[in-house]
Amino acid sequence: MRPAPADRGGSPWTIQGRNVLITGASSGVGLATARALAARGANLWLLCRDAQRGEAALDLCRATPGAGRLELLLADLSSQEEIRAVAAEFLARNEPLHVLVNNAAAVFFERTQTVDEIESTLAVNHVAPFLLTHLLRPRLLESAPARVITVASAGHRTGRIRLDDLGCQSHAYQGLVQYSHTKLANVLFTRELARRLEGTGVVAHSLHPGVIRTGLGMNNTGWLRVAWNAVRPLFSSPEKGADTVVFLVCDAGVQETNGAYWARRKSKRPGARGRDDEMAARLWKASEALARIPDSTG
Repeated sequence: MRPAPADRGGSPWTIQGRNVLITGASSGVGLATARALAARGANLWLLCRDAQRGEAALDLCRATPGAGRLELLLADLSSQEEIRAVAAEFLARNEPLHVLVNNAAAVFFERTQTVDEIESTLAVNHVAPFLLTHLLRPRLLESAPARVITVASAGHRTGRIRLDDLGCQSHAYQGLVQYSHTKLANVLFTRELARRLEGTGVVAHSLHPGVIRTGLGMNNTGWLRVAWNAVRPLFSSPEKGADTVVFLVCDAGVQETNGAYWARRKSKRPGARGRDDEMAARLWKASEALARIPDSTG
């Protein structure tokens, strides 16, 4: 049997005592992930949009036997200014970062734009994790072995990447269709990130959490919210959705693979568009422009 991956000090991978940053951690899969990792002794940074809900999430994690250190970070991930500020806040603490969990997501049933003039679903689901990962990447590299885990969806299989119209300005806007496009972007981002991280000790993986009963879609109003509420009871619990996330954070063997897409703790073959490495590279360049990141190579 191959020995468990070790850190630079020679110790086998364990999440106990390691630092994990989770976005969208005040509810749903993010909160369920945080509570499960708290029980395993991880040090957690919960990145939330709302201070009151973030504090409530911290209280739930504190009540978990065996919890490590717990910190709250606040940012609206639809704003690139706030993403840059919260990344700078974390980096200023000179803490290692062993795992980044890009979990936060949204779906908007009517087309809106953020303060950065980017379509809102695209901004929160793809541009935000792309930018946050870019900003925290140097610390992840310093902390290796480390992991970037991005919550995607099986919905990526119906998604398309239109590089000339990522924000659905020219095509008819449909909220769930745009959501699937952004989940495909998550899968492609992970593949290209893994390629760029090869040999560094930092690995990247994406996953499908299942169809989960969370607050996703509750930001909408009127009949759209009523309809969404009607089907939510049919979905799985956040705890079930968090299971594969927690596995990817905690399992030692995950460090030996890179760029995979997972569901139910198993590595799965993503849809054909999710395996398009040329498109992944092209999307990376387009994403740098959206996130106002200087052009990079490699």
